[in-house]
Amino acid sequence: MINERIPFLKNKVRGLPLLPGVYIMKDSKGEIIYIGKAKKLKNRVSSYFRNVEKHTPKVYKMVSHVNDFEYIVTDSEFEALVLECSLIKLHMPKYNILLKDDKGYHYIKVSDEPYPRITSEKQKSGSGTYFGPYVSSFVAKQTVDEIVKAFGLPVCSRRFPQDIRKERPCLYYHIKQCIAPCRGTISQQEYSEIISQAVMCIKDGSRSSIQYLERMMNDAAENLEFEKAAALRDRIAALKKVTESQKVILQGEKDLDAVGFAQRGNALCAVVLKFRKSRLTDKEDFVFDETEDVDEAKSDFLLRFYDQGREIPPQIVLPQFTCDLSLIQKYLTEKRGKKTVLQTASRGEMQKIVTMACENAAQKLSEENKMSVREVSGLQELSNALGMAKPPEYVELYDISNFGETTVVAGMVVFENGQPLKSAYKKFTIRDVVGQNDYGSMQEVLSRRIRRYDEEKESGKGFGKKPDLIFLDGGEGHVRAIKAVVAGTSFADVPIYGLVKNNRHRTRAISSEGGEIALNPTCEGFRMMTRMQDEVHRFAISFSRKQHTKKSLGSALTQIPEIGQTRAKALLKHFGSMRAIKDATEEQLAQAPGITQKAAQEVYRYYHS
Repeated sequence: MINERIPFLKNKVRGLPLLPGVYIMKDSKGEIIYIGKAKKLKNRVSSYFRNVEKHTPKVYKMVSHVNDFEYIVTDSEFEALVLECSLIKLHMPKYNILLKDDKGYHYIKVSDEPYPRITSEKQKSGSGTYFGPYVSSFVAKQTVDEIVKAFGLPVCSRRFPQDIRKERPCLYYHIKQCIAPCRGTISQQEYSEIISQAVMCIKDGSRSSIQYLERMMNDAAENLEFEKAAALRDRIAALKKVTESQKVILQGEKDLDAVGFAQRGNALCAVVLKFRKSRLTDKEDFVFDETEDVDEAKSDFLLRFYDQGREIPPQIVLPQFTCDLSLIQKYLTEKRGKKTVLQTASRGEMQKIVTMACENAAQKLSEENKMSVREVSGLQELSNALGMAKPPEYVELYDISNFGETTVVAGMVVFENGQPLKSAYKKFTIRDVVGQNDYGSMQEVLSRRIRRYDEEKESGKGFGKKPDLIFLDGGEGHVRAIKAVVAGTSFADVPIYGLVKNNRHRTRAISSEGGEIALNPTCEGFRMMTRMQDEVHRFAISFSRKQHTKKSLGSALTQIPEIGQTRAKALLKHFGSMRAIKDATEEQLAQAPGITQKAAQEVYRYYHS
């Protein structure tokens, strides 16, 4: 740490009171670079100047620029929160979470061509009719998706009328999601009529469009234009289906925001889904690359998000929160002038929309980190179920496999960021434990693993890398046995859990010293846990079978005079298979390491006499 002021700052911290308040960090120019609140000023501020090297890069950089700090004592934690928000808004410090609104405007475009297309665009470009601007890209894209599906408009790259009847209709036509002008059965006038109806739907909304189309259908039926009436009937049904099947419509008339979070390492993504009159009208997402305290970052996000002029709804639903929401609720209620309720969703409709928000956050984070949504969501759900501060990036799993009492082995597999890291897989042959003793074998393996880590930790690779989480293939007994071995070692702070199976040998739950932790079998966390357990079982049993086969072959060779276990292993290693040993000449056999001329003669005679 290149900051000569650290001793001065540490000394100044000693004079801080154990009272609520706000602290203000300044650089050498006297500019405010960070503002924070604290329940106990002395404890919070001192944490910045202790173990500086362990901070995240962002906090480390901030501390390296701190030249001095000031503080303001308040009467309560709530007053500190209000003052913090006010000062951040006034000074906009560079190291605070600042949510920049850089979304720009978006448009819906109806292209100017014989068979127009309806698309969402970031800006006006090229000829055509534009609707908007829309502040939210989400609203523009959602509207276009609804219109295209309801009216069966083409989304392929074909151009009409140039490509009419040149190729067969694509899959969208066969699944009844496209009217397929490529077939040549729809005239340009009929297509233009459909586009006009779609444009009216954009202007007036789906409800007004349905009423208009119903009047047109009734008129067509009265005029005995039954084909036209049937086509309009199908269009009305499609429009209703698209509207009603949206997961983004709530029961009743509700105005609320659903907030979701996803985390990978120190990166945190927040997504806010805005429901107005029970319909999803907007989505905003934000990614923070370096978060040292996740709960604090989530609280700060909620304050900053609604402290920048955004509409505060009467209800905000959130995933499970470990910090106190009452202060934030009180602050937002006072800011709105009416009561705003913050609640954590645990069941029903609210849980579904919060899950949707979290899935969107996972999607955004996967785009940023090149991980799949499945992996981000799975790790986040495992982390939540186990009460971990952040999702585990490096997970090790262990399984014992045996064929009788003579072949007992173990497999260690590694999952990094939710994916198998096969280069880090390890195999163990049980040396000290005699017979089938799962607990003893697992203890031996973990003891050897910890010893190798202590020897190689400087490398930070292979055995020298410490896992964030360990899973054992086994139940509560396995966990207790291993925790007894791990206690007092360099792995004492690594969370250890077991994976238990049902009577059909399928993953059932996570086991701990306190019992079992059940996960919903349909959630990504459970699926990831199952994939992990299946992989470690596959790896361990494959190694066990291979070792058993080697021992069986070795036993056959030891029946030959002059051939013991050592020479049997040497022959198998040299020739690679029993077939090659049988087909070898006496001279070739003698070339194997440790094989004398007499031993070679005995082997050759055994297979050829």
